[in-house]
Amino acid sequence: MSITSYRLTCSCLLLFACIVSVHGQQYIYKDNTQPVEKRVADLLARMTPEEKFWQLFMIPGDLDDAGPNQYKNGLFGFQVSAKAKGDAAGQLLSYNTQEDATKVIRKINSIQKYFVEQTRLGIPMIAFDEALHGLVRSQSTAFPQAIALAATWDTAMVHRVASDIASQVKERGIRQILSPVVNIASDVRWGRTEETYGEDPYLTSAMGVAFMSAFEQKGIITTPKHFVANVGDGGRDSYPIHFNERFLREIHFPPFIDAIKKAGARSIMTAYNSLDGTAASSNHWLLIDKLKKKWGFKGFVISDANAVGGEAVLHYTAKDYEESGAHAINGGLDVIFQTDYEHHKLFMPAFLNGKIDQSRIDDAVSRVLRAKFELGLFENPYIPETSNNLQLLRQGKATALEAARKSFVLLKNEQRVLPLSKNIQSLAIIGTDAIEARLGGYAGEGFKKINMLDAIKEKLGNKTQVYYAEGVDRQDSSYRVISGQYLSNNGKPGLKAEYFSGRDMSGKPSVVRTDAAIDFLWTLYAPDAKLNRDFYAARWTGTLTAPRTGNYKIGIEGNDGYRLYINDQLLVDQWQKLSYHTTLKNYSFEAGKKYTIKVEFYETNGNGGIRLAWDEGKPDNTSQKIKDAVAAAQKADVAVIVAGITEGEFLDRAMLSLPGKQEALIQAIAAIGKPVVVLLVGGSAITMQPWADQVKAIGHTWYGGEEGGRAVADVLFGDYNPAGRLPITFPVHEAQLPLVYNHKPTGRGDDYNNLSGQPLFPFGFGLSYTQFEYSNLVLDKKQIKPSDSIRIQLTVKNTGTRDGDEVVQLYLRDELASVARPVMELKGFQRIHLKGGQSRQLSFVVCPEHLSMLDKDLRPVIEPGSFRIMIGASSKDIRLREAFEVK
Repeated sequence: MSITSYRLTCSCLLLFACIVSVHGQQYIYKDNTQPVEKRVADLLARMTPEEKFWQLFMIPGDLDDAGPNQYKNGLFGFQVSAKAKGDAAGQLLSYNTQEDATKVIRKINSIQKYFVEQTRLGIPMIAFDEALHGLVRSQSTAFPQAIALAATWDTAMVHRVASDIASQVKERGIRQILSPVVNIASDVRWGRTEETYGEDPYLTSAMGVAFMSAFEQKGIITTPKHFVANVGDGGRDSYPIHFNERFLREIHFPPFIDAIKKAGARSIMTAYNSLDGTAASSNHWLLIDKLKKKWGFKGFVISDANAVGGEAVLHYTAKDYEESGAHAINGGLDVIFQTDYEHHKLFMPAFLNGKIDQSRIDDAVSRVLRAKFELGLFENPYIPETSNNLQLLRQGKATALEAARKSFVLLKNEQRVLPLSKNIQSLAIIGTDAIEARLGGYAGEGFKKINMLDAIKEKLGNKTQVYYAEGVDRQDSSYRVISGQYLSNNGKPGLKAEYFSGRDMSGKPSVVRTDAAIDFLWTLYAPDAKLNRDFYAARWTGTLTAPRTGNYKIGIEGNDGYRLYINDQLLVDQWQKLSYHTTLKNYSFEAGKKYTIKVEFYETNGNGGIRLAWDEGKPDNTSQKIKDAVAAAQKADVAVIVAGITEGEFLDRAMLSLPGKQEALIQAIAAIGKPVVVLLVGGSAITMQPWADQVKAIGHTWYGGEEGGRAVADVLFGDYNPAGRLPITFPVHEAQLPLVYNHKPTGRGDDYNNLSGQPLFPFGFGLSYTQFEYSNLVLDKKQIKPSDSIRIQLTVKNTGTRDGDEVVQLYLRDELASVARPVMELKGFQRIHLKGGQSRQLSFVVCPEHLSMLDKDLRPVIEPGSFRIMIGASSKDIRLREAFEVK
């Protein structure tokens, strides 16, 4: 019997009645006239150790398949209808986005009804979900990705986006979001740069506060993440961090501090990585000394999904899951976020056997209960089962369009080729990204999203001939993993897999099973629990049937230590452990004929990976695709190439160039002599050295959300004047990385002997279809005391004829300090709209907070001396400067 269909028996009703009152006296925690802290203390005193544990355990899923007693002790909350998937670590979540708003509301109410009415204490659960740039569900608006929102440099716009998302979130009864990402994107190779607000702590804090405050004001708990510094050496996700305290406090802490103190965030999510050798999820210095004591955080701290177990299987600082859980809670974590109900068995013992300090458990539970009381869940646990979603979607679509327009960054516009005339006779649109309308990571499906090609046709109507060619793939290779449909073993799909405890595959295998395909990446775990994760071997055997007759390229991609035999002949031999290779060989197959196949592999230090792949006998048609695209461009007056990158969680990039043969495509089309516009799709920096000088215009569209196609069309044809600005630095080459604008002064110079140290496009950069002039910089005083503020005024004029926005940026430099300070720091910005020929006087205020620094002893001080004010259109394009003294 499922919990959602479970009904109260008379005995259950009697028990529930007893809990509500004793001799007519209502329990304090049930009395909403009592102070929250008193209610928390009363409820905490009535809880069993098991009930306390379950308030500190959160999972995705729902209760449809649960037994009636499975959650009898309560639960922190659910991510309703989300199912775990992925490798053995269960690190990835696959969200069921297909349920409409009303169905989600009813499901949440049904689950809530169980916890409120059928558990002993009636503690409601919190429904949580992802909402980075829109609720990750169907019938929800997909707004521009976070990095695109940062590119607007418009906090009011970001607040409106967040307010629209919050309305859609709250309507469904979801009361906590696991967003936003306020990590600093200090290395653009990081695959999750798209989820951030860029490289600068001031801009990230401003955007984060604008986003989170909209949710918190509507009674939805925000969860800024990942605490702290989630990108390490080489731009690798969740790599160990060894930053000193000064760097953390100057760069990585500010967005989290502002999230708490300015936005009112009531939850924080920890990172997967270790900090100075201790896992972030159990780092006492980070979670208790800094977050809770120093900053006064009263909310609760949750782990990233399955991160607590990382101590046992990733960091090796705990012997098992029980110990890792004890370390986490004792270290300051409050809620363990796992991806499966069964995982509770791994962590609960530590809560019951004394390995976790009882006062720490009570503090964690109190923090969770406080949030539930503040949300009003005890008084109003259910939501109306009527949906206003259509109206919210219409409102969201209008906001999404405006945000996408504002996020567009024009990087190059030689000879003012843009905007294009709407009377253009013919136009070529090239690239699959023109029709895919990709939304970026942590996105739902969007509501009636429109791609660029359709939006351009919609704008131009039938008067312009539009030619489309798909161009080339983003994939760097033409080969694919061999699907299980072509593999068999004794008449059954897949291959026989034998796993051995040693590397020489002698004796009896430890594990025998059937694997549908050979496509594995064993990072945190071995192929099976019976094996050591860093010392094992595998043999796969069976038959392979090709779908067509012809010459194939077939082989293996993975860690060295592999061999491939076909019909008992050794075809691929990469048996010596060395590195990671892709080894493909030519082989002629006949359609329908069975070929015996054997693959052998061994691993001796962990992180095993192996894929059996081929090109399916299909000829490489890249050259033909480029020819087709060139032919389309030759027929048109202008060619618009839409090119993109592949990135995301677990998809860090070693190279920043356009993947596949997209660069060759651009160069081939540029060679015909027609004007070429390149539109970039992605959430991070892209290098362009081979082709940037050969095209007339370049624009970065990011992931523009469901209305991104229309926004691009509006910009291309002049219905909107672009004014987005880069929230990250674009390098010329990966060798310059990490490259940020606000670095400390270098020892002897920025340059290499064979490459400039300067960026391709600097932080804060972006072009317009008009021009702006800065003048009349005036400071209201030239000398101030450390406790004073200074007001700065200037005039900005649109000197062109076209209306447009300008993003005025204020940077500050401490000219002489007791410790090295950044060469410049963003301390203010304003996005303003000016009509052609219009002028406006702007003012900024520099306050003590902007002047403060950490001295040699890490004490916040404002040192006397000279400070330089720099105001301009980017970190490189400084138009006005002045200095003042702190006495």
